[in-house]
Amino acid sequence: MHWPAKGPANTDATIAAALSRARELGLSRIIVASHRGLTAAKLIDSGLEIVCVTHQAGFARPGEDEMPAAVRRKLAAAGVKVLTATHLLAGIDRALRFKFQGVYPSEIVATSLRMLGQGVKVCAEIAGMATDAGLTPPGEDVVCIAGSGTGADTACVISPAHSQHFFDTKIREIICKPRDF
Repeated sequence: MHWPAKGPANTDATIAAALSRARELGLSRIIVASHRGLTAAKLIDSGLEIVCVTHQAGFARPGEDEMPAAVRRKLAAAGVKVLTATHLLAGIDRALRFKFQGVYPSEIVATSLRMLGQGVKVCAEIAGMATDAGLTPPGEDVVCIAGSGTGADTACVISPAHSQHFFDTKIREIICKPRDF
């Protein structure tokens, strides 16, 4: 399924497609990128286990956590596991790029994945982050939901791997994504 354009206008349809496919495949877990918690909150009543991966603290501004504390508490109270950690495909390589203006391995991987769209890259990234945090087992298919900025416009079925085995990650299906990204 392809949306004509990227962006938050696709959020509800992306969630519906992701939930439908998860149920068809008998999958019990959804990993969602949601830096403010709005997309994750839409999944609370899905009946599935939800893992919400946020932006790392300091992503937008030094020391700032973009997810309001009240939203984090609401998600946790609803059973959503919220993960705030260094982005798998950024981290120290991004610091090197900022400091020395070079190109580094994880940035090459990220840029290569972006050839399929920003959301596909984020889906692969959050699957690895959730696996590294022990919130989903490696090799067990999950549905991942992400976007191209705000909201959600991409969903994939992914068999994740830990970061040290990132290239064992399998993007099994692209459920939906924007055609124009």
